[in-house]
Amino acid sequence: QVQLVESGGGLVQPGGSLRLSCAASGSIFSINVMGWYRQVPGKQRELVAVITSGSSTNYADAVKGRFTISRDNAKNTVDLQMNSLKHEDTAVYYCHAALREQYQGPTRLYWGQGTQVTVSL
Repeated sequence: QVQLVESGGGLVQPGGSLRLSCAASGSIFSINVMGWYRQVPGKQRELVAVITSGSSTNYADAVKGRFTISRDNAKNTVDLQMNSLKHEDTAVYYCHAALREQYQGPTRLYWGQGTQVTVSL
């Protein structure tokens, strides 16, 4: 089984910074894409940032210039550095990975359990 475990959420004031981390463990042959999504109550989960194994990145317009995604392929980890946080960044943040458990096996999608980020005075 594959597990994604997030850490680093919490309460921060507007303008502050937080760093989220996610580690994938278990039966993993390769990870193509890792990333972060977020969700607020009553709304659909939305993409925040993703990064490929070749370090290509994609960001939501709302976070461009403020958030930076990075990964360590050897450790199967992905981080999200969040700066200049705003009230509207408040959400549950989920780690995501598209990976193969075996050579030439199918690519499957996995999610972490989520970590709460609250931006408030």
